[in-house]
Amino acid sequence: MTPHHTPAATADAGGIQPKVGITQRPALAVSGWFGVVVIAACAWLAYRGIVDGNRWTWVPIVVLVLAATALVIVPPGRTSVVQFFGTYVGTVTRPGFWWVLPLTARRSVSTRVRNFETNRLKVNDAEGNPVEIAAIVVWQVADTAKSTYAVDSYDTFISVQAESALRHVAVTHPYDDTEGTGTSLRGSTDIVVAELAHEVSERVAVAGLQVLEVRISHLAYAQEIAQAMLRRQQANAVVAARSRIVEGAVGMVELALERLMEHDVVELDEERKASMVSNLMVVLCGDQPPSPIVNAGSLYT
Repeated sequence: MTPHHTPAATADAGGIQPKVGITQRPALAVSGWFGVVVIAACAWLAYRGIVDGNRWTWVPIVVLVLAATALVIVPPGRTSVVQFFGTYVGTVTRPGFWWVLPLTARRSVSTRVRNFETNRLKVNDAEGNPVEIAAIVVWQVADTAKSTYAVDSYDTFISVQAESALRHVAVTHPYDDTEGTGTSLRGSTDIVVAELAHEVSERVAVAGLQVLEVRISHLAYAQEIAQAMLRRQQANAVVAARSRIVEGAVGMVELALERLMEHDVVELDEERKASMVSNLMVVLCGDQPPSPIVNAGSLYT
């Protein structure tokens, strides 16, 4: 453990939240070509010392070896975390050829954008119904010091924390809101995704990771209740359709009566109005087309 790595812990509503007292800072680094010049000069001095038999020839040889081990190449999208005898001294974030402090251990850390899909989790929603849910998390390393020293493996850490956050968010919302007044996993995807992204970000901040985007990739009722829930959804759809049909039929009947009375087409007493309304509602709300019957007599026979 490095002297700068001083973890602490604070309690909150979700349990113990660790705090790591180490953050990324730039490492002292100069152009690697300057190191090449130093190495070349040491090689020439060592050669001259060997030729002349100088007993101090070992000095440029030691300097040459130290200078050679201090060279580091940082490709684009990666960084080099530098540690000197157990002490974090900084991170080389700029890509290129660099010469850093000798006798240091260096670890390459990728800062490229990465993504993964969680396992399909079976959880109970807010109403107790078992559902299957999975999500895609897009992330990257934001603090190389924390990602290196705060956790053992940040890849495993974010994977486990993402599944934990997904499970927690899924149990706080129902799969479907039949009344249409609240949030649900299926009908309020944007709200659920925002909550999930916020919770995952809070959980992985200790490891220096940044969550860029979270999306639900799979959402369905568990297999054991899928058929029953499908029938319930179909029943709800039928009820909603019937309600719309009845609402439209009532409006059409009202319009027909108003037009008949407005143009004095026919005068109907209350009993005949009720009969006409009943017939119109049967015609308009029936599942099958009605069979017309011509009345050859009077209206009252």
